[in-house]
Amino acid sequence: MSAERPHVATVEGVKVDTRHWIGGERVASAATFTDISPIDETPIAEVSAGGKAEVDAAVTAARAAFPAWSTMPVAERSAILRRVAEGVEARVEDLAVVETRDNGALIRSHRRGVMPRVAMNFRFFADYAEQELAHPDMEVRGHRERVTYDPAGVVAIITPWNAPLMLATWRIGPALAAGNTVVVKPPEDAPLTASLLADIMKEAGVPDGVFNVVQGVGAEAGAALTAHPGISRLCFTGSVPTSTRVAAAAAANTVPLSFELGGKSPLVVFDDADMDLAVDIAVEQFDNAGQVCLKAARMLVQESIAEEFTRRVVEKAATLSQGDPRDESTDQSALINRKQFDQIDGFVQRAKAEGAKAVLGGGPNEQLGGLFYSPTVLVDAPAGSEILTEEVFGPVVTIETFTDEEDAVTKANDTRFGLAATLVTGDAERAERVSHRLHAGTVWVNCFFVRDLGAPFGGNGKSGIGREGGIWSFDFYTDIKNSVFSPSGWTSQKEN
Repeated sequence: MSAERPHVATVEGVKVDTRHWIGGERVASAATFTDISPIDETPIAEVSAGGKAEVDAAVTAARAAFPAWSTMPVAERSAILRRVAEGVEARVEDLAVVETRDNGALIRSHRRGVMPRVAMNFRFFADYAEQELAHPDMEVRGHRERVTYDPAGVVAIITPWNAPLMLATWRIGPALAAGNTVVVKPPEDAPLTASLLADIMKEAGVPDGVFNVVQGVGAEAGAALTAHPGISRLCFTGSVPTSTRVAAAAAANTVPLSFELGGKSPLVVFDDADMDLAVDIAVEQFDNAGQVCLKAARMLVQESIAEEFTRRVVEKAATLSQGDPRDESTDQSALINRKQFDQIDGFVQRAKAEGAKAVLGGGPNEQLGGLFYSPTVLVDAPAGSEILTEEVFGPVVTIETFTDEEDAVTKANDTRFGLAATLVTGDAERAERVSHRLHAGTVWVNCFFVRDLGAPFGGNGKSGIGREGGIWSFDFYTDIKNSVFSPSGWTSQKEN
């Protein structure tokens, strides 16, 4: 951690301002919090800890900037956002190394996938707003009806630590493209790339106040933002328990919500599946140390192939290289913090006490120590047990069996969550039948983690509220207005 000047940290050689970004200026708070890297549990930055005052200043700045930004021609807004995308692309390496140090995710993923996707989030929604955000006029009894997408106001965005910049810009992109202004509260466990994004926004010509960042902890900065009467939309990604408090705060001001919450997604493997493909998809669930909301944590396998599937998954997962994520050869890194580490281990140890058997892993990686947890595969967990019903946000999966298609669907849908489901089968007709019956916002058939930004994304049940992506994003980030024009009553000239 650098002490070269106040409010600046040097992380992997990259200078990061650790103050808030409010109204186009850096603003410090008297209080700070320590940002700790999960790689080795060492401090990497002291970050300004905002609260009600900083949130109020940010919302005030965003409201002041809203009239000019919202009325700016969409082509001009889109051009600015494309420059933001170019700025992200120019700094992919800086963003990648900082976020890897900050949240422990793999450097190779950040370089090749995550940070290029950040740029895509801006470019896609800039293009969409300019080219596709339109609705054909309608006519009724000789009257013309025009549908418009009007900017809603100030959008508050609270982001998680597992993919902080990508998941933030998935919301920031369409919110700004639609003409809103934004206040972001980054996660206290991985706050630094949001600050770098503020620098990129400034360089790209985003007007002061259009984009604001308030650093801080959830109980203070987050709570103040969710309850602020000056926001018009609220986006939250996180846990179900936290979402209930966020929703209660927003309800007091009747603020529309978009929630992306937890999951307990199934991977359903039929006996006609391509076994190599099924095993590859299963082992992919250990990506980002299993800290992925979409992870297929419950693997449901037809009885006749369960033994072979389990053996091959264990063999392949055992070859995963665990260690420093800054090494391109590493496959799995550490968990985000000590609290999360203890929580994951608690789930596993209670599952084993209830009768589940660990056929791989089953505890911390004793060789590496720190926050490294071994890839874990559990079998024989009792029906209805905690490990099968609660989200375990780490490198832990369970394998269960089913008898036939009806049994598979019943077990797959036996959850209060409904974020995603994955199906592996060699029967095209079965794929159509089963995918239709699975209770999930996204269903992957013989693939995983594939989605166009124009497609809807969101969860059913306890996995979230609403859908975003393509037109669904603009449905949320705008006030949709219907204007009806009569053919009569014109005194000076007819309406064109």
